[in-house]
Amino acid sequence: MALVPTTASNDASQLIAEVDMGSDSSVLTVRATVVQASTIFYDTPATLEKAERLLAEAAGFGSQLVVFPEAFVGGYPRGSNFGVCIGNRTPKGKEEFRKYHAAAIDVPGPEVDRLAAMAGKYRVHLVMGVIERDGYTLYCTILFFDPQGRYLGKHRKLMPTALERLIWGFGDGSTIPVFETSIGKIGAAICWENRMPLLRTALYAKGIEIYCAPTADSRDTWQASMTHIALEGGCFVLSANQFCRRKDYPPPPEYVFSGTEEELSPDSVVCAGGSAIISPSGTILAGPNYDGEALISADLDLGEIIRAKFDFDVVGHYARPEVLSLVVRDHPATPVTFTSTSTKAEDSCKK
Repeated sequence: MALVPTTASNDASQLIAEVDMGSDSSVLTVRATVVQASTIFYDTPATLEKAERLLAEAAGFGSQLVVFPEAFVGGYPRGSNFGVCIGNRTPKGKEEFRKYHAAAIDVPGPEVDRLAAMAGKYRVHLVMGVIERDGYTLYCTILFFDPQGRYLGKHRKLMPTALERLIWGFGDGSTIPVFETSIGKIGAAICWENRMPLLRTALYAKGIEIYCAPTADSRDTWQASMTHIALEGGCFVLSANQFCRRKDYPPPPEYVFSGTEEELSPDSVVCAGGSAIISPSGTILAGPNYDGEALISADLDLGEIIRAKFDFDVVGHYARPEVLSLVVRDHPATPVTFTSTSTKAEDSCKK
C-alpha cells in the first residue's frame, strides 16, 4: 500500500492511500474513496463548499464512489450536552439546539439538490452523512446519489447512541435501503448501529456488496467491528470518520466540550479519524488513518465478494431459516394517521 500526497488541495495533510487489486478484465474493479475531514460547524454553506473541493479531488484520482463521514453536513456535536440534566434544560442549551437545528438540512431541499449536482458534475456515486431536519425533529441520516446527479434515497439512523437520543429522532424500517448501481449494491449503517446484528442481517438479505459505515468512533475497537462485518457479510466495508481538532468547533463560551474544555488547546485532537477500507476477506486495503484530514482510497475487486461467499454466505448456504429467521417491519412508522387520507388512497386504488 502506497500513500500518495494529493496535488489538488491546499491542505498538505490530505493523503490518498491506494491499493491496486489487480487487472483481471473479467471482474469489475471499483475505485472507492472515504473522506476523513471535519465539518465547518454551524456553517452549512461553507461545509458544502468544502465537500465539493474534497469530491473534486477524489474524482481527480479516478474515484467512482466517495463516502463522507457521519453528520458531515450539519455537524456531529461532540462534547456538547445541550444544557441537559434530568429534570432540567437550560436556556443556553435550548439556544444551542436552535442553532444546531438551523444548520441541519431538509430532505428533499436545496442542499440535497446541490449535493446531487455535485455527484453529477464529478460523475461519482456519493454517500453523504447529514443532519436531516424534518419539522422540529432532527435525524442522523445518510444520503445516496448516483453519477447522473440523481438523489437515490436515504437511511436514517435507527438507534442513536447515549446522549445522541436527546437531539436526534429514531429511524424506522422504511429507510434501510440497498441500491443496485452500476458499481454494485450499496447501502449503509451509521456508527454504533453497525453493532446491531439484526440490522446487519437485513442489509445482507438485501444483497449489500459495498457496505458504507460512516461513524464518529475513532477508537481502536472500531476496527475490529469493521473487519468482522466484512467477514460476516462477505462485502467491502468503507468506514469514514471525521478528523477534528478543538479549533474546528466554535470557541468557548459559545461551544463547550463538557467536562474536558479546560484540558483542551485549539490544536487538541477531539476525533482522531481511523477511516479505513476492508475487503470481504478481512484484509485492510487502506487505512486506518489517524494522522489528519485525508482522502483514503482503494481499488475494490468485486470478484472478491464471490470468493468470500463461497466460504460463508450468512443469508444463503450458511443460513438455517427453519431454526432462525428475521422479520423486518419496513413500512413507515408515523405517529398520526388521518382516516380521511387513508380512505381517499383506498378509493383511488379501486378506480
